[in-house]
Amino acid sequence: QAQRVESGGGSVQAGGSLTLSCKNSRGSFDFDNFDMGWYRQAPGHDCELVSTLSGDGTTFYVDSVKGRFTMSLDIAKSTITLQMNSLKPEDTAVYYCAPATFNPRQYSDYDVSFACNLGQQGTQVTVSS
Repeated sequence: QAQRVESGGGSVQAGGSLTLSCKNSRGSFDFDNFDMGWYRQAPGHDCELVSTLSGDGTTFYVDSVKGRFTMSLDIAKSTITLQMNSLKPEDTAVYYCAPATFNPRQYSDYDVSFACNLGQQGTQVTVSS
């Protein structure tokens, strides 16, 4: 059984919005050691980091989504969300949530392919022009 379950994907037109959710199938997240990220993988492309959220509330977004995406944590629901606005066709991908225990500002120095290969289903986001 995959440890995390993503949901909320769908098909929208460019400019539309979607809210992705990630829940821990084994219970609540470990909020004392909380460093999580959203990742995505488009067909024919490598897995890439989208955003991170640390236990102290610090967020990081890659340039391509900055100002359009917002990552947050609902502690009561033990759910990580990714609010995606002003979607573009290039946002089309399967999205995954996974640990992000590296310095996100140096993410290009890390191999994040693990995040898209943890056996999680992910959630498909398709944006049409």
